[in-house]
Amino acid sequence: MKEIIVIIKAYYHEVNKLIFLLCSLFTGILIWLNYEHHLEYELVKQSVLPCAGFTGDLLIYLTAFLLPYLLLISIKNKMPSPASGFWFCLFGAPILFALKVNLNSNMFISTDRHWNDYWNVIIYWPARLILVVFILIICNMLLYERNAMYGLSGKKINYTPYFILLLIMVPLIVAASTQNDFLSTYPKMKMIFPLPENSDPGWFYKLLFQLSYGSDFFTIEIFFRGFLVIGFMKWVGKDAILPMACFYCTIHFGKPLAECISSYFGGLLLGIISYHTRSVYGGLLVHLGIAWLMEAGGYIGNMNN
Repeated sequence: MKEIIVIIKAYYHEVNKLIFLLCSLFTGILIWLNYEHHLEYELVKQSVLPCAGFTGDLLIYLTAFLLPYLLLISIKNKMPSPASGFWFCLFGAPILFALKVNLNSNMFISTDRHWNDYWNVIIYWPARLILVVFILIICNMLLYERNAMYGLSGKKINYTPYFILLLIMVPLIVAASTQNDFLSTYPKMKMIFPLPENSDPGWFYKLLFQLSYGSDFFTIEIFFRGFLVIGFMKWVGKDAILPMACFYCTIHFGKPLAECISSYFGGLLLGIISYHTRSVYGGLLVHLGIAWLMEAGGYIGNMNN
């Protein structure tokens, strides 16, 4: 735990305080617009834009990612070099994630409608993982050294601090599990309830869902901490952390307000960790652990309601 505290303090002392303040304020404004004025709903659900889901998400993600970088470049008066690769990834990242969120992968897998619905849920997250990883591999081959694959190297790290972080989160998740907005969202596993007929043993199909759901957090970590931090540090160093955290916050629109707000600070923390360790595995452990704890909290909380 001491190791994590040290790198957080180092980041605080090194970060440009004006950029930090402006990015945090900008993120707060986006959260306010979404939860008070239904920004995401208006752009994605009620918009007259073509391909409203994709276009609406893209506008949100692009704004959240581009503006912090424009602030960074303006205040520091320094253009990342080589600029062509930077701008390609800057605009490409929101496009890729909007595509990931809105990709229609509904397939005809079974003649039984209930089983067909179940298997489409199961393949939903792994299919998007494959898409994102495939595109990032191509990007890596074009723009980076072949051996610099977004923090996926086998670098040895100490996992003890990350388990301590998970333990710290337990009482917070227990408290959240008593709130109606949390219980209306979690557990995600209720997406597959009731299970189709002949789904014995039921625990197997529930476990399969949790593994599928868990694969999405690998997608999130390699994209946000691997690509947007470790990948972008080639151009901007530690300054890649703040724009990533702002972008990361917006993908939590639609989640409970407290979760959305905390995602900004969680994104900062995981970004700082990945920047210093050059690895996504510590962040993946924390993120995946929190996700499954929230599943457990939602499941138990709804049972007690």
